[in-house]
Amino acid sequence: MEKRHQIIILIVAAVILFSAGYKYSQVKQTGNPADDGLVSGPEDGQGALFEEESPQEPDEIVVHVAGAVKKPGVYRLPPGSRVIDAIDLAGSTEDSALDRLNLAAPLEDGKQVTVFSISELKQQQEAGLAPPPASAQLSGAAAYTTAYPGNNSSGGLININLAGTAQLEQLPGIGPALAQRIIDYRTQNGPFAAIEDLMNVSGIGEKRFEQIKSQICVN
Repeated sequence: MEKRHQIIILIVAAVILFSAGYKYSQVKQTGNPADDGLVSGPEDGQGALFEEESPQEPDEIVVHVAGAVKKPGVYRLPPGSRVIDAIDLAGSTEDSALDRLNLAAPLEDGKQVTVFSISELKQQQEAGLAPPPASAQLSGAAAYTTAYPGNNSSGGLININLAGTAQLEQLPGIGPALAQRIIDYRTQNGPFAAIEDLMNVSGIGEKRFEQIKSQICVN
């Protein structure tokens, strides 16, 4: 009887051990991998890995201030600066035609701000020449100038260094596309030294130049 009792105890103990071992193996197979430290949860900043980085704003913008200012040149300003900020750095003069500029316009990196001279504008107006273009010869799409309130070019020569597209289109054989090429050329290469330099513009040959040379000037 005692031997039989011992056998029963051994069998029960074996069942308990087997059962415990089986449960342990199941937990090991189906347990959360995060418990082993293999995968970081959101608390560890995992979510930040999938966030798209927003484009960073430049630390500064660079503009060229030219024309009737004390110190024309290239200036570096913080983002969000306005035209007035660039002119303050270059220094305006009594002859600076600031009313020709939109002083509140935001500056754009790589642009040029041209400050016209009051005396020069007056001379152009009195001579009946074309006013400076509204784009102020900027090397880009943005314009910082306002409309010129002065006289038109009727009755006088058209200054190809100052005329806008509207004035250039008054010349025979000059359409919108060619007028824009003239402005683009002088923006990239500077003002024309002589009216003959206009033939350096693509689309203007000797024949077309002969048609317009009596109607244009450079100063």
